Amino acid sequence: MKTIINPEELKSILRQKSEGENNDVVIFDVRRKSDYDTEPNMISGAAWQDPEKIEDWSKTIPENKQVVIYCVKGGSVSNSVSEYLNNKQIKTSYLEGGIKAWKDSGGEVS
Repeated sequence: MKTIINPEELKSILRQKSEGENNDVVIFDVRRKSDYDTEPNMISGAAWQDPEKIEDWSKTIPENKQVVIYCVKGGSVSNSVSEYLNNKQIKTSYLEGGIKAWKDSGGEVS
């Protein structure tokens, strides 16, 4: 999996996952708590994780999983979380443009 994915690529991943073809992917919403509290809707199947507590929750990611993360616009938060996880040998990609690009592309949130 490449480091940056776009909304269409994530839609494909989610389609495969819903069809049972790709259960090796986990999706994390890593928006700052204030951003999440303001707009708590997430991409379906994602779990919110506080980027400021990454040292704690990164230990709970199951081995051999591909990780996709996103923040508001795919900027500094996603980049720093992605870099941290990749340095821990966790295969991580981040969503280009974040949840904003996801919504703009017609992606569903719940």
